[in-house]
Amino acid sequence: MKQLRKALLCALPLLAAGLPAAAQEGFQDPIDGSIRWLRSQQDPVAGSYGGGVEGTALTLRALAASPRRYRVADGPFVRRAADYLRSRQAEDGTIADDGCGADEALEQTRLAVLALLALEDPDLAGCAARGLARLGEGGAAGLEPAADPLTPEAARALGQGLLARRDERGAWPGPDGAVVETARAVRELSRAHSVLASQGGGPPPGTPSALPVFEPAAREAALKAMERGASFLLAVAEDGRWGMPGYADPGITAMVLSALAGLPEPRSEEVEEALDRGLTWLVSLQKEDGSIHDGRLANYVTSSAVLALVRAGREEHRPVVLRARAFLQALQADEGEGYSEGDRYYGGIGYGGDERPDLSNLQMALEAVAAAGLEQGDPTFTKALRFLERCQNRSESNDVRIADGEALIRSGDDGGAGYMPGDSKAGFVELADGTRIPRSYGSMTYALLKCYVFAGLERDDPRLQEAWKWCCENYTLDVNPGFDLLADPSAAYQGIFYYFHSLSRALEAYGEDTVVDAAGDEHDWRAELAGRLVAMQSRTDGSWVNRNSPRWWEGNPVLATAYALLSLDAALPDEGR
Repeated sequence: MKQLRKALLCALPLLAAGLPAAAQEGFQDPIDGSIRWLRSQQDPVAGSYGGGVEGTALTLRALAASPRRYRVADGPFVRRAADYLRSRQAEDGTIADDGCGADEALEQTRLAVLALLALEDPDLAGCAARGLARLGEGGAAGLEPAADPLTPEAARALGQGLLARRDERGAWPGPDGAVVETARAVRELSRAHSVLASQGGGPPPGTPSALPVFEPAAREAALKAMERGASFLLAVAEDGRWGMPGYADPGITAMVLSALAGLPEPRSEEVEEALDRGLTWLVSLQKEDGSIHDGRLANYVTSSAVLALVRAGREEHRPVVLRARAFLQALQADEGEGYSEGDRYYGGIGYGGDERPDLSNLQMALEAVAAAGLEQGDPTFTKALRFLERCQNRSESNDVRIADGEALIRSGDDGGAGYMPGDSKAGFVELADGTRIPRSYGSMTYALLKCYVFAGLERDDPRLQEAWKWCCENYTLDVNPGFDLLADPSAAYQGIFYYFHSLSRALEAYGEDTVVDAAGDEHDWRAELAGRLVAMQSRTDGSWVNRNSPRWWEGNPVLATAYALLSLDAALPDEGR
């Protein structure tokens, strides 16, 4: 065991390559945390931040300049603030608080115009133009001097200096008030982040290697692979916790615990001990609001923890699970946060809240609340259907229309899914007229299929059927299908274990043992997926790792092995096969 831990420590560069770029070189997490604090300061009635024009304008600029580039369509935390600035505009074009002096009114107008322009929304153009006219000649370029360019070293120093002054809330106190000071700091931190992110997360990817040839595997071979994978995970455990060497990550720990809890009974004493310790740690992380995390990725970690606790099946954890379920439901972008059904992200859930929901996070949350006993008719599922429809390339039910410069982003009609409404990690298909359609790809389409099942759609529902049709026509265990291989040959290997996990859970939930592909060939997906994973398993230590693309942490053999075991558990061929 000591030798294996030493080997894992030697593999640290490979594991680090699996970290998101922001975790390696940027400031994404603290920016997100500070934006979440700013959001908590919004006046729920007026829509303003900090009680006036200055705080509202600076906050909107911070939101627009952040790595996630928030815009009006992202939700009421942006839209209502922009509406507030419009409501403060006088007939002469001034945008200012009541009762301020002439010079202060001009300064507030300048800040408001910069904020409105930063949002790049055509509906705000008239308000911005009237404000510009009030400010006089010079145009937008004269509103603010350009900032001096930053070297990577200067950007890193700037960011670290800012974070040293940030308080435990994620805010910056100061003479102008925490909202104003925090908005300014977030803009500067975002500027530093953009410089570091532009340096990339490592060397360019090499030519990917095709996954090994495989044969369908029988139940005995799958069970043996699961046993070897579990032995690897136990060997690298640190008191029932997993993550990076020297750092226990609750999200990865929860994934590992789910994998171990899925091992066929009777489980070994070592497995049971690891489950006891790990589950106890997860429970100790539960906050007053029901969430389970260590300060990051509240939805992802809480959802993973709920799945681990439910799979372990211990009655004493039921109250913990129910509190966590309530937290996940409260995260949904709905009327409680000022969203309406017409908003693009209505019904979705993101990493920590509703700032930028995506299908990956939503499917984690929906699987968790379903496992925790939430009934299909619950409003959480019905609201989620609007978000799911807007992720699916099905124009009959997807109403997303996004102006992107002179181009239009809209739904296609292949029935598959992208990452979020109007966007896809697989890029876009560009039509002759410049229209852009988010590419459907494997892991998200299987996530869509699974979520439709959780939401209770009938088998003959056209939304469900078209997602199923895409999965059949694009069935493969060689790549994560849907990516443009000409643009990047390694793209289809990104998240390959996540893809296997999504596929296995979706097909298990859908209840089909056979997939008929585009050529009419039948596939026993359970035996084939088991064979694929057996062929990819390390012959030395029983682990799995994504060597073609360490993106999304799959360069970490702990997480990749957890995904593989969960996939094998879902796909485990029946007795006699």
